[in-house]
Amino acid sequence: MKYDLHIHSKYSKDGFLEPKSIIKKACKVGLNGLAITDHNTIKGGLKTRKYQRDNIQVIVGSEILTDRGEVIGLFLDDEIKSNIFPEVVQEIKDQNGVVILPHPFDEIRRNGIMPKKEDVHLVDCVEVYNSRCLMEKYNIKAQDFAQTNKMKISAGSDAHFAGEIGKAGIKTNLVVNHPEELRELLLKGSITFFGEKSNIINLGLTKVLKIWRKTGFG
Repeated sequence: MKYDLHIHSKYSKDGFLEPKSIIKKACKVGLNGLAITDHNTIKGGLKTRKYQRDNIQVIVGSEILTDRGEVIGLFLDDEIKSNIFPEVVQEIKDQNGVVILPHPFDEIRRNGIMPKKEDVHLVDCVEVYNSRCLMEKYNIKAQDFAQTNKMKISAGSDAHFAGEIGKAGIKTNLVVNHPEELRELLLKGSITFFGEKSNIINLGLTKVLKIWRKTGFG
């Protein structure tokens, strides 16, 4: 079973994908589930879950910008209110959610957290493959950090466009009938990951879209 655990919908300021079209594309590329991780909101996840099908599970999440960089929370029911790293972590855990560090060593985008040894106990998983990391060394650094510190892993495409959905994610040979079962697999580390790079053009288009929306046209 395959899951892309990092996807953005139109509810991100730099996204435009309709929830219904995300489900359609995910089914087309053979995913069994996905996580909607819009910037600083769970609205996209809640909307997408309405289109959930028997053969594809939707996990509600958010990618929250903290004072140290971005953090992903999965399996959320409520919006995260704080932007202070340890407080965001606690809010996620208070909801029985999973705390993930996305693209932690990406020096080009510079919006991930550069984790330290003392951060290990706060985080559940490290995103060891992100399709939008332009340099493969950033994903390798994440993999090395997770292995060195005996941390659990996650992976996702970081899709903002339909063609990116399913480019990366996690997989398991076990049958997952409910998102809660996937949560347990993540926390136990009973998964592997897969991934391929996104086209650099997609990152440029995302920047344009973000600027366009800031000017009030989006």
